[in-house]
Amino acid sequence: MKKTTWWIAAVAAVGALAALGLTASAAKKTAAAAARPAAAPDRASAWIAAAGRVEPAGEEVKAGAEIDGKLARVLVGEGDNVRRGQVLAILENADYAARVELARAQLADRQAELEKLRNGAREEDKLEAAALLREAEAQASTARAERDRRLTLRERGAVSKSECDLAARDYETALARVEALRQRLAVVRQQTRYEDLKRAEAAVAQARASILESEAMLAKTVVRSPLDGRVLRRYRKAGESVSGNGDTPIVSLGDVSRLHVRVDVDENDVAKLYAGQPAWVRADAYGERKFTGHVLRIGQALGRKNVRTEEPTERVDTKILETLVELDAGQSLPVGLRVDAYLEVKR
Repeated sequence: MKKTTWWIAAVAAVGALAALGLTASAAKKTAAAAARPAAAPDRASAWIAAAGRVEPAGEEVKAGAEIDGKLARVLVGEGDNVRRGQVLAILENADYAARVELARAQLADRQAELEKLRNGAREEDKLEAAALLREAEAQASTARAERDRRLTLRERGAVSKSECDLAARDYETALARVEALRQRLAVVRQQTRYEDLKRAEAAVAQARASILESEAMLAKTVVRSPLDGRVLRRYRKAGESVSGNGDTPIVSLGDVSRLHVRVDVDENDVAKLYAGQPAWVRADAYGERKFTGHVLRIGQALGRKNVRTEEPTERVDTKILETLVELDAGQSLPVGLRVDAYLEVKR
């Protein structure tokens, strides 16, 4: 029994010494760890992370008609490259084309009137007026002779007073016709009056202005591209009505030769932003592929989020500073794609 007790006591002593040894070793390791410097921060901590959305350089432009009408043709589709001034769509415009032709016809008529006044009466018209005057003078001479003859017969009692009065009235009528034809001949022979010429010139100018107005309205039935770029979306097709108020765009366009990313930077990170700041973006659809660029422009006022991550834990009341990143040339992403953006922080 004594031997057993002694053996148990020996084992307990050895265990106690081992425990003391382990405790001392752990203490030494802890002290060594505390003496070492803290590990360097993860590389991700040197970047500002934020959500963004891809857009074309110069932003998206919606092209529509300047007047109300119905689309006759839409000449482009989504993905087509277009040049500034290229025809995108045409409205039904037969009535506007007819107005142009009517205005041109009216101009031709006004120009003919003006030319007539400038040239004066033709020689044939002058000769005709002179001949008519001579004829009237001969008729007046005959009427006067008939009047005088009847007056002589009246003195002899051979004719009645009424016959004498009738002959006198015929003579007065002949004299009036002579005077009228004399005035007409004078008008034909004289030059065009200044005020008549100016009135005709004003009529020609008005007709020209009518042509310009009708041509301008016809031109508005043709929708042209305001920029060099690509058709991002087509909203309307032939046969649909459009409005000149801008609420019915036909297509949207954008310059995709260079892409921008509009980034929502949290208000806590705005002090770390600067122009030219290196940046890159990624999207789930492209895996771990990085699209590089730099900060092009920094907003001047905080606002609400533009891009939502659709995460359940996302805070929608967070204030952000809108920052524009320009991607390096030669990189292609769909316009409107939501991306994760990372902006390098200066160390």
